[in-house]
Amino acid sequence: MSNRFDRRSFMRISGTGVLAAGLAGPLTACGGSESSSSGSNELVWWDYLVEEARQPGMKALIADIEKQVGVKITRRTFPFAELEPAIIKGAASGDLPDIAIVDNTSMNSFVPQGLLTDLTDRVKKWGQSKAYYEGPWNSGVIDGKTYSVPNNSNCLCLYYNTEMLEAAGVEPPKTWDELAEAAKKLTKGDTFGFAMSAIKTEEGVFQFEPFLWSTGGDLDTFGTDGAKALGFLKELVDAGSLSKQSVGWTQQDANTQFVSGRAAMQINGPWQLPALQDQTKVKWGVVPIPVDKEPASCLGGENWVILKTSSKADQCWEAIVRSQEKTVLAKYLDGLGLLPARSDMADAGKWATDPTLKVFVQEFANARPRSYGPNYPQMSQAMAEALQASLTGSSSPQAAARKAASAITPKLQK
Repeated sequence: MSNRFDRRSFMRISGTGVLAAGLAGPLTACGGSESSSSGSNELVWWDYLVEEARQPGMKALIADIEKQVGVKITRRTFPFAELEPAIIKGAASGDLPDIAIVDNTSMNSFVPQGLLTDLTDRVKKWGQSKAYYEGPWNSGVIDGKTYSVPNNSNCLCLYYNTEMLEAAGVEPPKTWDELAEAAKKLTKGDTFGFAMSAIKTEEGVFQFEPFLWSTGGDLDTFGTDGAKALGFLKELVDAGSLSKQSVGWTQQDANTQFVSGRAAMQINGPWQLPALQDQTKVKWGVVPIPVDKEPASCLGGENWVILKTSSKADQCWEAIVRSQEKTVLAKYLDGLGLLPARSDMADAGKWATDPTLKVFVQEFANARPRSYGPNYPQMSQAMAEALQASLTGSSSPQAAARKAASAITPKLQK
């Protein structure tokens, strides 16, 4: 099963799995946490966009929607890995929001369980679906019906500490060999040369998959190509260049290591830009992820959804439509370090002129979706277990890859 594609293919299928961008943080609440609110103008909203640097942008969007739509929003936030389980659990307990921003891979779980409102008729009347790249839009289209509207798109690149690289006489790496060599030279004292999230969730898998795809392989060749990708990362751990603690790091944790000077390079996404731009301790740059055989990044993003249990679907839809007005959306995306899923906004925001964001936009050409169908959660879990086993040394990369392949292969769609 191949997931290889060119730039034209990206325009067709970009964003069919996210992202993304996985983010961690403490469970927080803004206002009460009751779902499907009884107040006639109150909407309960759930998301996992928890980083401190993002909160001004989120609050500004909420304030705008409240004013323009005439609603009161009660927001509850979760760590990335907890939002999808909370919604699934809430379906049984009756504790569900009216509206949510979810990882677009969650559509594979939510739609078959009948958790989401069918937006097809509203979207048709709205008439804006053609303004989006097909991939992000189609991530919410299941069996011909539309269940979501894209919130954003993103992908992964390599951040590097410019001063550390200059001091070590190291250029930003372009290949795996250069990455390994640079990471070794940059590892000094309590500073590791390289950081990434390898946690046992979709966050870790999201960061691992570019290494798998860069071998020229995919999930159908995981037994061999997965072993190669796992082996490369294990070599970084064995060399002391990648911390063993990465098996417990979220993407936010990896960025914290980078900002604190404990990592000279890191894999991460554009959602980290607000925090990086707000600090002065570290000078940094961004380049594409180093390559083995083929350039690769992982495509992410979030979708707006309305829960089927909500009695406020019309008001939720008005909130989504307001969020997608170009001036509102451009300000929101700029404030959160996100990129647009709307093709008609390519020149409308900071990403059109900002050199760093341009790197991410250019990397979209190599960014691949996790479009593996409804069995992807089980396949992701198998990859996460293989990554953990390899980096902790509880299994060899070869054995871990074979075990994962035995779980993945039966789940691949024929």
